[in-house]
Order: sequence, then C-alpha cells, then structure tokens
Amino acid sequence: MKHEILNLQPEKVWKYFYDICQIPRPSKKEEKIIAYLMDTGKKLGLKTEKDEIGNVLISKPATKGKEKVTPVIFQSHMDMVCEKNKDVVFDFDKDPIQPYIDGEWVKAKGTTLGADDGIGMAIALAILEDKTIEHGPVECLFTVDEETGLTGAFELKTNWLKGKMLLNLDSEDEGQFFIGCAGGKSTTATIDFKKEKLPSNASPFLIKVKGLKGGHSGDDINKELGNAVKILNRILYDATFKYDASLATIDAGNLHNAIAREGSALVMIPNAKKEEFIRYIKEFDAIVKEELKISDTDVEVQIEASKNPEFVIDEFTQCDLVEALYACPHGVLAMAQDIENFVETSTNLASVKMINNQIKVVTSQRSSVESKKEDACNMVASVFNLMNAEVEHSEGYPGWTPNPNSEVLTVLKQAYLNLFKKEPLVLAIHAGLECGLIGEKYPKMDMISYGPTLRGVHSPTERLLIKTVKEVWDLTVEFLRIVQ
Repeated sequence: MKHEILNLQPEKVWKYFYDICQIPRPSKKEEKIIAYLMDTGKKLGLKTEKDEIGNVLISKPATKGKEKVTPVIFQSHMDMVCEKNKDVVFDFDKDPIQPYIDGEWVKAKGTTLGADDGIGMAIALAILEDKTIEHGPVECLFTVDEETGLTGAFELKTNWLKGKMLLNLDSEDEGQFFIGCAGGKSTTATIDFKKEKLPSNASPFLIKVKGLKGGHSGDDINKELGNAVKILNRILYDATFKYDASLATIDAGNLHNAIAREGSALVMIPNAKKEEFIRYIKEFDAIVKEELKISDTDVEVQIEASKNPEFVIDEFTQCDLVEALYACPHGVLAMAQDIENFVETSTNLASVKMINNQIKVVTSQRSSVESKKEDACNMVASVFNLMNAEVEHSEGYPGWTPNPNSEVLTVLKQAYLNLFKKEPLVLAIHAGLECGLIGEKYPKMDMISYGPTLRGVHSPTERLLIKTVKEVWDLTVEFLRIVQ
C-alpha cells in the first residue's frame, strides 16, 4: 500500500524524503545514507564523488543554453538528531523513521522526524532528477556529521567545489533567508565519585521529570522552555540539603544541541522524612506547572518507590554536583545590540550522565561574537573548576558573517518576489550552520540558507509544515530559472 506522504506534492521531493526516512542515519553512522546517495547519483547518470570523510558531491550539467550561467551548489547534511520518547522502543541504528500526516504537518511516531535535514536532501535529489527544470551547472553537496561535530564541513577539501553560489537547505522557516549564523563550542565536565554503601533506615525513590518539549539549543533557546536538568537539579538540591537524601543515579538530557526534555534520579530518603518528601514532590510538580504554564504546558514531575540501588555516590561529590548544576548558566546570556530580537550569546545545559565512577555534564555555547563565545565557555568552565572537575572544550566552529550585498541573496529575493508578491525576511540565525566552515574553505563563496518550516527540531515533537515544502521547491526552481 502506498504511504500517505507519497501522495503529497511535489511528488519527487516527497518520494525522496520517504526513501530517506527508511535509512538509518545517526551522526557518525552515515554509511547507509552515503551508499544510497552514491547509488542514486549513478542511477541518474550523473558524476558522483565521495571524499575521504564521507561527503558526497553529485554534479549535474547545465541544460541547453544555460552553460554559462553562474554554477550553483545546493548543500544539506546527511545525519539526523536521534531523540525519542523514553516509552518508545526504537533503534536508530536499524529502524526506519515512521512519518505520518497530522493535519497540516508531517510528524514521526515517537521520534525525531529527521526533516533536519532530510527534507533538504530530498529537495536536492529532486533537482538532480528533474529533467524539466532550466538551470546552469548544479552541484549537490551532502555532508556528514553536522549535528555532533560539523565533521563533514570541517574536512571539506578546498579545491573540490566548482560552484560560485551556495544555497544551504538547512533552515527552518519558510519566507526567511539567513545570511549569517552563530559560532559554537561544547564544554564538558567530568566528575569522579566514590561508591558508598546504602544508608540505613532509608527508602529508594525514583524521581522523573518528563513531558517537556525540548527543542533546538540554538533556535529555541529564547523560548523560555523548561530544561529537565535544571528542574531535576532543583529537586536534588532540596533533597540533599533539606531531606538528607543520598543520590544513587542521575540521567537527564541527551544531546549537546538539544534542550533537555526528560530526566530521572534515584535517591535514598531517610524513612523519617519520606512522607514529607513525597508531599514536597507533589507540591513542586504544581510549582513547575505554574512556572511553565505558557511555554511548556505538559511538564510533569513524578515520584515512585523503587528497588534498592547497588550504591550511592559519596556525600562530598553529591553536594558539589547539585551546587554546580544550580550555578551552571542555561539560556540566553546576551541579545544582539545591532539586530532587534536576535540572540547573540547563549549556553545550553544539555545533559548529565553517570558512566562507571564518573559523572559527565555536557553543555554547549553559541555566539555570533567570537569573544563572547569564549567568554561563555569560560563562565561554564569556571563553575565546574570550582569543584575540581576535569573540564574540556571542543574545537568549536566559526560563525558566518552576514553579507547584505550578496548576489545570491539578490537573486533569491527576486525569485521570492516573483512567486509570492512579497519580500522575504532576511535574518541571521543563532543556530550553527555549516556555511561558516564552508566560507573558511571557500572565502569567495556567496552563500545563503533557507528551507521549509520545521518546528520542534531535535525533539520527538519535530514536524514539517507540508505546504511550505512546495513553496520552497517552487522558489528553488524559480531561482534556477532567473540566475544569470
């Protein structure tokens, strides 16, 4: 039976998007999608190449009479953020994404949809297949590992691309063109702890924070969404200093570029205080619901009796940890002074995990000002240095400086005006895009980023607005028609 999204228009785009949904493609595990892209390019009879890191480049010659038109590149990334609800059984290494139509949107059952950037790949592949489009020389570049390290863009060869204009298909608001982005860096703290015997006359309780929307740590950082790490730690702080709790396990958040949606911790509560603690949790649940009644309406704090753990962490480390997590900044640090309502600098308290005898805290910092990015990294590092944690920074990636006089911007704006009889919004974005790194490798490359409307990116609520896919497709075709 034909899947329902295959009935959507443009048919070629949705066909490729459905195919892409069937192929597991976690970051750093792109072998299957690489093979698919290579096979597709060769089946279309087009020059198809792969570099050492796994990036794929498919080239399509100009249509007759368009040979001297400026060559353009459509760029998208292969990998997807793999997030699911905890109650969903799903293996991102093996299982296909299950898309479905819900009103105006395409969503996935219990997982991220992978439209970031599966829909960008689908549009590029449809361009390569379509024989009715008039266009100059076209290259489609598909990069690996954008979500966790921008590895494909970092390792891109300097003499590989022939195009002069690059259109990045990785933005999430139809009608908005992006000409600049923030740079980013991750900061990770590793904390050693000692395993200690369970306290006597105490009962185990599992605390859960769930129901939060989560979202993109750049694009959504200013939306006042709840952070499961922060909420859970407020409970653990009180549990530690008011109820004499002993912490056994903590597991909150997941990916460095996603706002933490869920978290849990197992604590031992003295029997003399357990009834009072249960009442406290119920009261706290009501408090958080009230705090997030606008931005995160489904938040829930739960407590349930549990089995005894094997150990608890030492008291010294527990106290230091909950205080450090309390002090660790999360959210917007500064707004841009020259762009209205634009986030300049932010930090995301992404996850806390226990591995053997260590606790790992992962955070990510973003800024469109390089010095402010480093300042934010130092701010976070200082918190964990105070508890003698081992702190490491990732290599990071540069921002992309806007060029309002860009030729590709001029042409794409004209194409938009031709089709929709209105001006698009021209903006910079707080999220990271590969354009910054590509611009370092190709300093003369004229770049822009656009795409259909996505919401809930990097979370299981991710959804793709159906009508905007056709609008972006029509815009792309019109751009190719008028570019000189």
